[in-house]
Amino acid sequence: MDDSADTHRHVSHLFALHPGRQIQPGSEWARAAEVSLTARGDGGTGWSKAWKINFWARLRDGDHAHTMLGEQLKSSTLPNLWDTHPPFQIDGNFGATSGVVEMLLQSQHDIIDVLPALPAAWPSGSVRGLRARGGATLDIEWADGRATRIALKASRTRELTVRSDLFGTGQHSFRAVAGRHYTWERQD
Repeated sequence: MDDSADTHRHVSHLFALHPGRQIQPGSEWARAAEVSLTARGDGGTGWSKAWKINFWARLRDGDHAHTMLGEQLKSSTLPNLWDTHPPFQIDGNFGATSGVVEMLLQSQHDIIDVLPALPAAWPSGSVRGLRARGGATLDIEWADGRATRIALKASRTRELTVRSDLFGTGQHSFRAVAGRHYTWERQD
């Protein structure tokens, strides 16, 4: 059992949340993970902050993930963009990058979830070439915090489900064919 008074930076007990996929958002386990993360606080070294970016993104709290990214860049990154954990630890660099992707795209539960943890600080933007589990590469554009265009290229033939506010039903399932491109755009 995790001690709620433990503010140590180690968070290995949350492996099932990230990079694992046993803890699903909204579950009782996710709420427990949030309690543990809150008790641990936002401090730590660069690699610890990077893990926390990913954890908060997996919990669909894009604003907290963004706060952690800011802390990572402000106090745990050198001018050459290396992680500051003495003398240097690549985990902070790779982990922070991974956390940005987790804010924009998740696919650990057989659903390609577009903009699952978009922070309010990024109301408009675009990204290209994000790779999802299941054999798909996505380009995403958004405005006013909502997806406006999703372009997907399938690398395997299989059933795919894409979740986005772009779809009236919230998600779209279809049989993707390897090598084909699929595009959805907001019509309003």
